[in-house]
Amino acid sequence: MKAIFFYIFYAIIWVISLLPLRVLYLLSDILYLFAYHIVKYRRKVVAMNLANSFPDKSDKERKEIEKKFYRNLCDIFIESMKSIHFSDKQLMKHMHMENPEVFEKLYEENKDAFIVLGHHCNWEWLTAIPLNMKKHKPVSIYKPLANKYFDRLMIKLRSSTGATMVPTAMVLREIIKNRNDNRRTLYMSILDQTPPKEKITYWTTFLNQDTPVITGTEKLAIKFGMPVYFLSIHKIKRGYYNFAVEPLFEETKGLQQFVITEAFTRRLEALIISQPECYLWSHRRWKHKRVKEG
Repeated sequence: MKAIFFYIFYAIIWVISLLPLRVLYLLSDILYLFAYHIVKYRRKVVAMNLANSFPDKSDKERKEIEKKFYRNLCDIFIESMKSIHFSDKQLMKHMHMENPEVFEKLYEENKDAFIVLGHHCNWEWLTAIPLNMKKHKPVSIYKPLANKYFDRLMIKLRSSTGATMVPTAMVLREIIKNRNDNRRTLYMSILDQTPPKEKITYWTTFLNQDTPVITGTEKLAIKFGMPVYFLSIHKIKRGYYNFAVEPLFEETKGLQQFVITEAFTRRLEALIISQPECYLWSHRRWKHKRVKEG
């Protein structure tokens, strides 16, 4: 039954995504009305996340961010569909990298690196990153989906421009393999996901809230002395984004524990504040609560 549902869904999406993007945005507008006003998809979660993150904003200001968020979320869904038929040239037109020379510099210095990011703007169109690399092997670290059919689809889309998809549990093995093969590699990882409750090792303050964070990437960066770069994305207008790769730590060997994690959290927080409607507010980012001792 799951397979039948998936193939029907994919066939519909495949046909719809043949339409020009400007037409698909009309569909996004309809989807917004359906998701926000009729289904009210996670409206309570979004409202709570915004209230806790921006207590100094008025109800009216938070409501404006909320509505813009839903419009942006629907656009991301539509844009992700369109990527099924996007050429590399079209993708680079819509996702412009401001400083591709950073990859050349890393290669000349014979360095691997981590590129870390959050769910801000259209993270699905970041398949544009490998198109800006000429020499590094691009690796995208991901968490497999429970539905194997949709998981295969996401792997297909996210690897369409040359990235190797590697599950989180296999990253260490991938790093060792690439190093043994003397293959310079860039590892891309989304770090603002919620760790499983049993694997929480560190809490910080993120958007005014006590937040558990993922620390695996930091541990690997320090272990292998790999630089860590932050991927900053800004929405210019509908369907057009600029992104840049900014150094967080060019030297990581010997860094104290959680320093990288804190730096990433602060940079992502600043990016979200600059364009709050572009963050993934429907995510249950703060579902875990820290148990107070004593």
